[in-house]
Formats: sequence, structure tokens, C-alpha cells
Amino acid sequence: MSDQAFRFPETFVHLGGGDTAEPLEVTPSFWEDIAAGRGRFAELGPGRLVSWCDFDGDWPNWEMHPRGEELVCLVSGAMEFVLEQESGPRSVELAQPGAFLIVPRGVWHTARVSAPSSVLFVTAGDGTQHRPA
Repeated sequence: MSDQAFRFPETFVHLGGGDTAEPLEVTPSFWEDIAAGRGRFAELGPGRLVSWCDFDGDWPNWEMHPRGEELVCLVSGAMEFVLEQESGPRSVELAQPGAFLIVPRGVWHTARVSAPSSVLFVTAGDGTQHRPA
């Protein structure tokens, strides 16, 4: 247990399979390092990443998490998430603080930002894929 206070978005948290919670400092190379499993990320093991991101424009890409669902919770602002389903795209509007959606495992998704927004994510990110929007 830590007696230190942390703050999003400077620190994220890895929730490990052994009921652990490890704070992760967000550095300029954070996303590249975690995707490549470099440095401290090589030893994390399976789990979920709790992250906070601020957006002032539409996402430039789509992403897909093949190993688990993703919880997306709006903290402030307004966003529309577009999920690519077999039946066609489905839009989910998050317009009130606390509104959330669960993106199913293996579903490509992107976001359109209606107003500057802050979002809390809980992601099973191992194997995440990206493609241009």
C-alpha cells in the first residue's frame, strides 16, 4: 500500500492479475514504451491499465483491444464513440460527466470530440492495434 497521493494524467495505474495496483509515471515515451513492452513495462504481466486522457479534437485513428473489454468513462466535456460492428457503425454519445460505455473485446472504435473532454479508461491493452481513421 502506498502512502503517496498520485494525480491523473501524470500517473496511470496498472491493475495486475494478482490484485496489485502499480502506479506508472507518464513520460513522453509512455505509449511507445508500453506498446513495445520496453523497460518497466516488460515486467507488468497481464492486467488492465487505468488511464486519463484529455481530448480537444477527434481521434486520428481507430483502435481495437483483442484481449478484453474497455471501460470508457466521461469525466468532463462531450464525445461520441463510434464502434465498428458487423451490422455497421454504431455511435454512443457520452454527454454527461459519469456517462460511460463498455467497448466489447475485438471491436474497432474511434471518437469524435464535441467539446474539450477528459476521459478515464480501464483497458485490457495487451495486443492493442491501431489504424488510421
